[in-house]
Amino acid sequence: MRGLGSPRGPEFVTPPLGTREEQPVIGASKAPGTPGTPKTPPKGRLLVAAALVAAVTGAAAGVAGERLYEGSEPPPAAALPRVAAAPSANLTGLSATAARVLPSVVSVDVGRGGGSGFVVDDRGHILTNEHVVEGADEVTVILNDGRRLSARVIGEDDSEDLAVLEVSAPGNLPPATLGRSADLSVGDQVLAIGSPLGLSGTVTSGIVSALDREVRLGGAARTAVQTDASINPGNSGGPLVNARGEVVGVNTAIAAGRGGGNIGIGFAIPIDRAAPIAERIIRN
Repeated sequence: MRGLGSPRGPEFVTPPLGTREEQPVIGASKAPGTPGTPKTPPKGRLLVAAALVAAVTGAAAGVAGERLYEGSEPPPAAALPRVAAAPSANLTGLSATAARVLPSVVSVDVGRGGGSGFVVDDRGHILTNEHVVEGADEVTVILNDGRRLSARVIGEDDSEDLAVLEVSAPGNLPPATLGRSADLSVGDQVLAIGSPLGLSGTVTSGIVSALDREVRLGGAARTAVQTDASINPGNSGGPLVNARGEVVGVNTAIAAGRGGGNIGIGFAIPIDRAAPIAERIIRN
């Protein structure tokens, strides 16, 4: 596929040096019979104007000197009006959805790279993609509040590109709420949450573009949820959630141009298929 090309800006033309435009003389008038010659103001007016300028300048200098002498500060600039920040309890719509899900989403660091994941139960189990942790036994997960915890890979499913991690000291890790991908419809609003390019806690929005789209996942043909929510390298393993904040898919792959970035075509493993696999790995 072709890339989008190189960005270009507007071109500016600079006039050659040494040329300048003619400026009109403001307030100039022509004397009768002498076109183009400005009329010279009366001498008395010039003296009066000069005296007024001198008086005003002297008064301003005196006031400035007095302020410097007294050490007083100049009056503060007028503050621009600002809207008071609304309390988080008043969040609605997608803002409330993101705030609800973000504490359950983690960044997955394996040293040579990483991705995303999300907590699925209160025992510290995290679901992610197999290709994110491929070849690693010990990984580090970074929580939404910045804490770093050690975790180990307890199981993988290569054919479905899924893996489950277990945090050694889970503490208070809120699990995400799992929804039903079977209830999705084309056009439904969704959010993709994860760590694209290492930018943890990134939230992007879009819609469900297609259902049961056949793509290659884990080396085999699988059906996936297609979305135009922006998904980039590092989003792998993160949740795709509906407007209620329920996980409906595991972000896994993108169709990319030559540059490798997002072009509005991303794919997620349906949660109806991913959840039973995670349960089996945890149980065994």
